[in-house]
Amino acid sequence: MSDDATEPATETFLAHRNLLFTVAYEVLGSAADAEDVLQETWLQWAKAERGQVRDERAFLVRVTTRQALNRLRAIRRHREAYVGPWLPEPLLTAPDVAEDVELAESVSMALMLVLETLSPTERAVFVLREVFDVGYDEIAAAVDKSPAAVRQIAHRARRHVDARRPRRMVSSDEGQAVLESFRRAVETGDPQALLDVLAPEVVLMSDGGGIKHAALRPVTGAERVARMFAGGIGRFEGEFTTEPTLVNGHPALLVRMDGEIDGVMAISVADGLITGLYYVRNPEKLSHVSSATPLTLR
Repeated sequence: MSDDATEPATETFLAHRNLLFTVAYEVLGSAADAEDVLQETWLQWAKAERGQVRDERAFLVRVTTRQALNRLRAIRRHREAYVGPWLPEPLLTAPDVAEDVELAESVSMALMLVLETLSPTERAVFVLREVFDVGYDEIAAAVDKSPAAVRQIAHRARRHVDARRPRRMVSSDEGQAVLESFRRAVETGDPQALLDVLAPEVVLMSDGGGIKHAALRPVTGAERVARMFAGGIGRFEGEFTTEPTLVNGHPALLVRMDGEIDGVMAISVADGLITGLYYVRNPEKLSHVSSATPLTLR
């Protein structure tokens, strides 16, 4: 292919890249896999007969969705054998993501975990329909189903997600205020201060991937979670610091041990209290937060 032909193709692909990455990431829950999907999408786009493509955005979304579905089906068995809880790969996101309430909810750790409970096809249909408002005909072409079947799948997936999604989204300011209270409590190791910011039914999930130490099962209940934090920090002999940041469109903490990134702690909030804590320690999942380059997802 000549450079003259490649340049417009590159410009079109780059114009839609953030959208395509977000579609792939929401289907897969992995930024690394999403990047691989984008590479495969580019290769197909570069050799496509673009004169016959009526809607470039729809074509690229369709190819990305198919590639993401193929990859998700291939890695599902690996995730089932994962050591301890599996959490989505955290993304350092730009402030504009937090300002887009619907987008921020769709990439939140809490909702991404709900999406993990869908079948691959249900997940793709839900993402395309509910997050990006893609038409049923376009989705049908992307997932190789009839429009009528897609409508049924969308309805089933929406009902499933609505029954499990967070009760309500909180404002960025409220989330940051709760995070700051939690941060002070964690850094001081004060058990009562921790209890004051944790909901009674709070759930802590930690992901070490078998590489770093992490609880092999979710820890439930404010007292148990508070004891775990207070005890864990007390046993660490080096320098423990936390840094507020934005991860997946929501306030989170970047945790460092002796100056080195140890992990990312995301939270979900309801009624001014933390209902979910998601601590990603697996170093294989931290490249997009250690790069210090916030992502724009649309």
